[in-house]
Amino acid sequence: MTISLYSLSPADLRALAAGAIPAALPGKLADGALPPAFVAARSLRQLDTGKSADWCGTFLIVRDADSSIVGACGFKDQPADGCVEIGYGVAASCRKRGIATAAVSELVRIAFASLDVVTVLAQINPDNAGSARVVQSLGFEAGGTVIDDDGEPLMQWIRRPSSTARYDPVPVGSFIKS
Repeated sequence: MTISLYSLSPADLRALAAGAIPAALPGKLADGALPPAFVAARSLRQLDTGKSADWCGTFLIVRDADSSIVGACGFKDQPADGCVEIGYGVAASCRKRGIATAAVSELVRIAFASLDVVTVLAQINPDNAGSARVVQSLGFEAGGTVIDDDGEPLMQWIRRPSSTARYDPVPVGSFIKS
C-alpha cells in the first residue's frame, strides 16, 4: 500500500478543532478519516507555544491509488529525553489494507532521521488488537501498561532505531511519499 502524508496547516487545524471540515482537502474523504477535534486542538495549543510543526502538527493519510484521505497520524509532542510518541487512526472502511502500517512506518522513519529521537512510543489500548499487530509488525516491543488521564489502560509499545540519519522537515501542505 502506498500512501502520502499531507501536513495540515494551522487554518485546517482550527477548522478541525471547531468540528468543521477544512475547506481545501487534498483528496476525497473517507468517512471517519479526519482526526478528532481534540487532536487538532492539542496541535494548535502546542504550535501557539512555539513548538515545532514538524513534531506537533497533524498529517492526513492519503491513499495514492485514488487520492482518498483515509486517516490521520502524527507525533503527539516534541521529543523529550530522546522519546517521541506517535498517534494514528484509519477510517473503519479502510482498515486491514496496510494503511496504518505504511503511515506508522513513515512516522518511524521521520522520527529516527532526527538526531533528537532514540525511542518511538505508541500507547495502545490492550483491546485494540489491530493496532498492536501494526506496531508489532514494525518491530515495536511491548513495554508496561499505564493508565491515561481518562482512566484508560494503555500498553506501551517501544521502537528503537536500527540506524539514524538527518531529518528533512516537511513543509505545511506538502506530501511525503511512502
